[in-house]
Amino acid sequence: MAQLVMTERIFALKARIQREPRYVSLEQARIITETYRRYQDLPRILQRARSLVAVLDRVEIQIDPQELVIGNRSPGIRSGIVFPESGCGWVDREFETLPSRPQDPFRVKPGDIEEFRRDIKPFWEGKSLEDILRRRYGEEFDSIAPVVKINQKDHAQGHICPDCAGWLKKGPAGFLSDAKARLLEAGTPEKQNFYQAVILVMGGVRRFMSRYGRLAAEMAEGETDGAKQKNLRELSRVCAALAERPPETFREAVQSTWFLFVILQLESNASSFSPGRMDAWLYPYYKKDIDSGRLDEQGALEIIECLWIKFNEIVYLRNRNSAKYFAGFPIGFNIAVGGQDAEGNDFANKLSFLFLKAQEHLGLPQPNLSVRLHEFTSETLLREAIKVVSLGSGMPQFFNDKAIVPALETIGISKTDARDYAIVGCVELTTQGNNLGWSDAAMFNLNKALELTLTGGKDLLTGKQIAENRGDLSTYKSFAELEAAFAAHLDHYIERMIAACEEVEKAHIELLPTPFLSAVIRNCMETGIDVTRGGAKYNLSGIQMIQVANIADSLAALKQLIFDEKSVGPKEFLSALEMNFEGHDVLRQRILHRVPKYGNDVDWVDELGTKWAKYFREALGKYTNHRGGPYHTGMYTVSAHVPMGEMVGASPDGRLSGMPLADGGMSPMYGRDMDGPTAVLKSVSKLEKELTTNGGLLNMKFLPEFFTNAGGVEKFALLLRAFVDLEIPHIQFNVVRREDLLAAQKNPEAYRSLTVRVAGYTAYFTELAGKLQDEIIARTSNG
Repeated sequence: MAQLVMTERIFALKARIQREPRYVSLEQARIITETYRRYQDLPRILQRARSLVAVLDRVEIQIDPQELVIGNRSPGIRSGIVFPESGCGWVDREFETLPSRPQDPFRVKPGDIEEFRRDIKPFWEGKSLEDILRRRYGEEFDSIAPVVKINQKDHAQGHICPDCAGWLKKGPAGFLSDAKARLLEAGTPEKQNFYQAVILVMGGVRRFMSRYGRLAAEMAEGETDGAKQKNLRELSRVCAALAERPPETFREAVQSTWFLFVILQLESNASSFSPGRMDAWLYPYYKKDIDSGRLDEQGALEIIECLWIKFNEIVYLRNRNSAKYFAGFPIGFNIAVGGQDAEGNDFANKLSFLFLKAQEHLGLPQPNLSVRLHEFTSETLLREAIKVVSLGSGMPQFFNDKAIVPALETIGISKTDARDYAIVGCVELTTQGNNLGWSDAAMFNLNKALELTLTGGKDLLTGKQIAENRGDLSTYKSFAELEAAFAAHLDHYIERMIAACEEVEKAHIELLPTPFLSAVIRNCMETGIDVTRGGAKYNLSGIQMIQVANIADSLAALKQLIFDEKSVGPKEFLSALEMNFEGHDVLRQRILHRVPKYGNDVDWVDELGTKWAKYFREALGKYTNHRGGPYHTGMYTVSAHVPMGEMVGASPDGRLSGMPLADGGMSPMYGRDMDGPTAVLKSVSKLEKELTTNGGLLNMKFLPEFFTNAGGVEKFALLLRAFVDLEIPHIQFNVVRREDLLAAQKNPEAYRSLTVRVAGYTAYFTELAGKLQDEIIARTSNG
């Protein structure tokens, strides 16, 4: 594929998305509000259907005559959508500060704030998801917030891989016909409403596609450039065809795929709707066109790269606090290539390599490209993936079938579905087209729970008593007694977290049914049950443990210095924590340099982390979510290790108050992995794969020079083979020089296109807030 090039069309479209500023968009909020005013007496699912249809019929649409793939949820590129069904209160509180906030700012158009407060906010006050949850459970959310962050309180649920193959097979006309037939046999009012909602939205989808077809035809009439006119006419034909029938060609299939994800965003305005194994389900269309001579590899690549650019046109507007936890607009269109087929054999095809080539050319943050590895992955795919990694975009990331497939089976996933797993968002694991994984239900700050164990329930940052006094560091007679108190604090907050998650799920069922999404999740159409009510085959809830590296290092320091060596008194150690190590620098240096750390293949330290991750998973496993499915655990942070670190005082591992926790999820604390990348892999491998069925994340950083000769590439390939053999679920890499990152901090305009791996996603470095930039710079580099 060395002969394949990035065309002038792609250069121009890429430049366009990188130069256009981000604005808040009120258009969808305006249409939704008008629709709810008109249909106030309808059941909620029909209100939701009517509001989506109104948006599909009325939202402003635009086409760039150079695009081969068209469609967006707003006329502006990278617009932040105000979505009143989910949340209005935070928008009202933060509207003026959106342009100036340090993380993920958005510009505001003149008059939008006034219109929002005059026409939109008054209708939704007390009615949005955010307001209702705040009224019902707000005090408890606030009470547990130092330890537990509950998600999905002001936005719809995403993190779903729809049935893309089924969508392409039927198209909206097929789903419409299916829903009409099922409505005739629906036995209950609830099922009748469900099918009526699907009928409404699929009719709207067909008109939405036709609108683009008509606009392209109108633009073609006035276009004087012959190539652009020809493209517009083809776009018109494609869109008109897709409104009537399933796709037949590769270009039609790609366009239909993009329409699917635009409409999912219009319905829910949520992050991490992901295409999954696109190299598998798109391949028949590619092969048919290649075999017939309709398409060649260069033409296919250009269509793919146009789709890649579209993935970067959608970003997500979060509130100020959530923007800290999900920094850099990680919308999470995750595409996986490679892996195994249904029989467990090696799988890859021409599209797998074309997707890698697209990332090589573009280097953009989206889609979040992932490569599935296993024992028999071809050397060809491995080397091509390494080549793309070496270019420094932070992609692809790697997932390990040897670890993941058997781990998914332990939570009730069939072997067939487990072998066909995909990734949504950052690193969250899912099955394709039949799963509501709710993979970001909550984040649990293990380190704050340990802090409360050491202080008798007092918050080191405020001095307030926020948890029960089960003893403090000065009262525990043994390390086992300290651990028993830690377990009691974990149990207490897990119980409260589960109750809070259940309230959130109930509110989503009541307020945010999703008929379009439900239609493209298998089992929902068959049963007439919305996906929010448990209509999917699999109904999971994922909780993130944050952060095992700091827990292991902290417990190691306490165990060695206080209980084993008895070289430091417990009162002295507690005083050091309370004083943020001021006046205790000798002790802090002993902790940092004399106590072994997680990430250096020291068994007893690594096993402390594993022990408490297992405890958390087993405690969580006693609960069932509101849809009847299991809770399970993940170990990834997005960017939460920075704001969660801000909520933790000085910790026994020598970390100062308010400083970031370890990045990633399985990664060592930055700067403490001193024995090289293989020692890191061996430490991480001791975290049993069942601990990360919701996704695990290992960050590593290499210098670009590592890849400049064949020896370095060979060592990197061996590192990835070892990653597979050690059954570690995930690994990803930043390939960047520290000097370049420092230069980007000083002169951001000159480095606008510099992308880095934050956690399970890539973002523009200059769009990250200062503390997160500093943490990325501090990560250990391997040469």
